[in-house]
Amino acid sequence: MDRSEAEDPDRPASQSGIRLLLPSREFLLSRKGLLLLAEAGLSFIIFICFIASKASSFLTVPLLTFLLALCFFFAYSLKLNEKFKVTYWLLAYFLCCVVAAVIYFAISIAAVSKYSDGAAKAAGVFGFIATIVYAVDFYMTFNGLVTSLKQSDSSDAPEQQRSEEDVSDSDSD
Repeated sequence: MDRSEAEDPDRPASQSGIRLLLPSREFLLSRKGLLLLAEAGLSFIIFICFIASKASSFLTVPLLTFLLALCFFFAYSLKLNEKFKVTYWLLAYFLCCVVAAVIYFAISIAAVSKYSDGAAKAAGVFGFIATIVYAVDFYMTFNGLVTSLKQSDSSDAPEQQRSEEDVSDSDSD
C-alpha cells in the first residue's frame, strides 16, 4: 500500500509537468494559434513538395519558415512573450510574416513558371496559399502592433508634456 500511495502523488505531478509543455486548448483555437498551425503545416507540405521536385534549390525557405512557425507557436503557447518583455514579440513576428509572404510569393512564381514537374507545381500552388496565410497574419499582427504602439504613446505622452513644462518653467526663471 505504501508503494501505491507513493506512486499516486507522482502521477499528477508528472502529468502536470507534461501538460505545461503542451499548448492550451484556448490558444489552439485562437486566431493566432490557428494561423501559426496553418503556417507550419503549409511550410512542411511545401518543403516535402520541393524535396520531391526538380526545384530542390528552394527547399530552404519552407524549412526555415516551418521552424520559425514552430518556434513562435511554442513561444506564444507557453506565454514566453509575457515572461520575456525585453524582446518585442509583435515586431519580430510581424517582420517574420512580411519576409515569409514576400519570399513565398517569389519562389511560388518561380516554381510554377520555371519547372514543369508536378511536385514543383504543387509546391507553387501551396506557396501561393502560404503567401495568403502569411499576408493575413501580418495584417492582423500589424493592427495589433499599431494598437500596442498607440497605447504606449498615450501612456508616455503625459510624462513628456510634464517634462517639457518643467524645462520651460526652469528656463523662464
